[in-house]
Amino acid sequence: ATQTADMVALAATDAVADYDFGVIPLFVLMGFLVMISGVGKDSYLLAHHMFRRIPGGLGQATVVGNAIFSAITGVSVAAVVLFTKLAVPEMIERGYSKRFAVGVVAGSAMLGMLIPPSVLMIVYAVLTEVSIGDLFIAGIIPGILLSAAFCGTIWFMAWRNPSQFGAAMPHDDQGPSWREIANQAIPVTLLILVVLGGMYMGVFTATEGGAVGAAAALVVAWWRKALDWRTFWKLLIDTGYVTASLILIVSAANMFSRFLAISGVPSALSNWIGEMHLGVWAVMFVYVLVLLFLGTALDSASTVLISVPLFAPLFKDLGADLVWIGIITMIATEIGLITPPLGMAPFVLKSTLTDKSITLNDIYSGAFPFALAAMVTLGLVIAFPKLATGLL
Repeated sequence: ATQTADMVALAATDAVADYDFGVIPLFVLMGFLVMISGVGKDSYLLAHHMFRRIPGGLGQATVVGNAIFSAITGVSVAAVVLFTKLAVPEMIERGYSKRFAVGVVAGSAMLGMLIPPSVLMIVYAVLTEVSIGDLFIAGIIPGILLSAAFCGTIWFMAWRNPSQFGAAMPHDDQGPSWREIANQAIPVTLLILVVLGGMYMGVFTATEGGAVGAAAALVVAWWRKALDWRTFWKLLIDTGYVTASLILIVSAANMFSRFLAISGVPSALSNWIGEMHLGVWAVMFVYVLVLLFLGTALDSASTVLISVPLFAPLFKDLGADLVWIGIITMIATEIGLITPPLGMAPFVLKSTLTDKSITLNDIYSGAFPFALAAMVTLGLVIAFPKLATGLL
């Protein structure tokens, strides 16, 4: 019993003692500062201006705004809350169907865990001991591809049934002035260039990028006069709460991996796969099915925590690139975020809505086309690994 307790304590300590995991509180704080400064709203307004004359344009703006917001924060639930408040009332007022309005918000929330920086990628990196920076880089092309798939889905739906998608803005509508556009674009562009640009150009590591991003977000919040000492203290406390919960997940993931290793389950599975002469593709098929199944009932972190320690050693033995497997894991897990019976995004969206006439069934039905688009994207990333690893 004493040895077991010592092992558990050692696993928990080792899991959180790594310097690289200092990125967790930094990106969490950055996300809170971005929310309080209104940068998330700016990303939506910018996208709205870009697509305002296109049928289904508000849906396209929601996807693009979500992609921009994800490139700054990387938290799907935060994106659901923000865009439920911003985009859903706007779309309904402009004549969009309620089912589509909530569906596009729930669907585009998947981008939060795929487009870097991503908290779920950090959890995966803990479990597999791959580079957080490599995962962030690998998420760029699939993130753009998934965003394009969502925009294409909206365009097709609007083309097939334009009466459900409002109307394009009249051509005499001038939209916001250049000064207003600059005021919205500069903070968003600054944060993306500083954080992601610095990491991808090798100026600093992912952990240092979190510190730089948090500092830049603090400057933006101060510049916009959205922050006082009382608000800043509250954000620090909230960051501590979120970080504590994530650290518990990281510690539990490390413990679970060690217990699995001691139990011999991965070795037994590896031997069984060797005897059955199964290849990467057969194991991949089973793995994706497991992720999709677990995603219907569990949150994203729990799905990754249960499945990755079991399958990652198998993929490693089969010679698969664990960074490629990581991107597949992100997409498949996030599909579970919007699938019944217990996909988390629809429940968060439902609790945030002011229009209580919209049911959970409406949200799941509205999100279904986006789940299909994500499945197609998942298939492409599986079939063409270079989509994930081409930038490494």
